[in-house]
Amino acid sequence: MDTALDQIKQLAATVGGIERQRLRASLYQLAYSLETPDDTLHRYGAMHLQTAAVKVGFDIGIFKRLVQCRGSSTSGELAQVTGAEASLLSRLLRYLATIGTIENDSVDQYAANHLTENLAQEVTEAGVSHYFSTVAPQYQTLPTFLKKTGYRNPTDEMHTVFQDAWNTSLHGFAWFSHHPENLDYFNKFMAFRRQPDVSWLTVYPVSQEAEGWDPNRPVYVNIGGGIGHQCAQFKEKYPNIPGRVILQDLPHSIAKALPTPGVENMVHDFFQPQPIKGAKFYFMRGVFHNHPPHKVRELLANTKEAMAPDSVLLIDEMILPETGSHVDPAAMDLTMMTAFAGMERTQAQWQSALSEVGLKLVETYVYNSLSHESVMDVRL
Repeated sequence: MDTALDQIKQLAATVGGIERQRLRASLYQLAYSLETPDDTLHRYGAMHLQTAAVKVGFDIGIFKRLVQCRGSSTSGELAQVTGAEASLLSRLLRYLATIGTIENDSVDQYAANHLTENLAQEVTEAGVSHYFSTVAPQYQTLPTFLKKTGYRNPTDEMHTVFQDAWNTSLHGFAWFSHHPENLDYFNKFMAFRRQPDVSWLTVYPVSQEAEGWDPNRPVYVNIGGGIGHQCAQFKEKYPNIPGRVILQDLPHSIAKALPTPGVENMVHDFFQPQPIKGAKFYFMRGVFHNHPPHKVRELLANTKEAMAPDSVLLIDEMILPETGSHVDPAAMDLTMMTAFAGMERTQAQWQSALSEVGLKLVETYVYNSLSHESVMDVRL
């Protein structure tokens, strides 16, 4: 058995991309096939505890500390730098070691491993904190909500799992404006995970499409663009393309917008008529999956009315395959359902939604095949 494990480790050190994903999936399936009913019970039953323990680790800086020290530390040493009681900390560290997030190879000696390094990254801390603080209560409420509604797809964005979980009548995005800590986790997560090397800008022919563009016309409108990371990336990559670059979002996002030179920050509710007419690119990333079908049609219609014959609507979303979906977009689909009565869509579902409002999907550019992230070129 040791020889087989060594071979797998050697293989793991060399694969990347889709092959890495396939290897992980195969190893998970192999591990699951070895489980007893008791193993399965405890694996699913303790998932909440795993996330809670990791969140405590973030709060007291355990993962970053272990990565920085480049060696092992005792619970007493970690208690001194974190301010946690040593006896409590030793219990937490013991559990974190059992779920693989840190190493504990000898008595009261703790060190970093690969997962510790992952958890020490800003994007991981922001993302897990967002899921734990804002999303997890919705997961907890999902079974009760579906039972209450007769196991039907939610279609009303004002009556979803989110409203039940948080005992609110507010839409999720409006709720954020009253919960700044949750909004901060969300904004940081969105900022850190949107890296320039994994972007629609790596595959879409912007320069070709904008060649000879009239500088008196807007060139790029990022609708629902948060605090402006997409606009900043656009300006950084294409500083010499003429025309206005405009960020649009609700007041609580625009209030925190990046001060990117050459970008106009505009308060706009995209369910109202689009005020910027005749732009070259109307760009939306991860916007449509936040909304049920009737709101998607409304948003598409508003954008269509502002488009000129040479305008392009760029829709940046995960496009679910008909079979063999990666777990992340499948999970995102159910997460959008719980929060907004939204959904991830297949290519066929996108074509149907666009044709309903008289828009045409011209081409799809895949830029992250692992998570099925793509940008769709949509025209009149």
